[in-house]
Amino acid sequence: MDDTESVTMDDEERDAFLGTGGTGVISYAREGDEPPYAVPVSYGYDAAEETFYFRLAVGPGGEKSDLAGRMVTFVTHGETDRYRSVVATGRLEPTDEDGIGTDAMAGMRRVHIPLHDVFGRATSEMTFEFHRLVPDELTARAESTAPTGG
Repeated sequence: MDDTESVTMDDEERDAFLGTGGTGVISYAREGDEPPYAVPVSYGYDAAEETFYFRLAVGPGGEKSDLAGRMVTFVTHGETDRYRSVVATGRLEPTDEDGIGTDAMAGMRRVHIPLHDVFGRATSEMTFEFHRLVPDELTARAESTAPTGG
């Protein structure tokens, strides 16, 4: 019989899992008794800087339009030969702020942010903003099958 355990991925394994981009869920707290806001997003990942980049849809009444400076949690996971997940927490930074712009542009050249049509209207009709997340905390876990004794 096998027991499933969780183990920490090393940086190389984490970076290989994240690749240059994919999808995940970003979430943040809301005021009062409102439940946390969580939404699927596409991300780009720059392994050289351990930084995530997001193309976030904004518009009238859009929840994401006020994310700059907010504390967020971003989660991505997948299963191929075993289950893996990465959790990043920190503050979102708009990529157009002074002092961030040059670094962000260099990082964005190293990533691929997939564009998925989940908006219910043509992406050409949407407005997007780019944000980055330089995580305060970054954890990467993977499933490890270890034989049990006896």
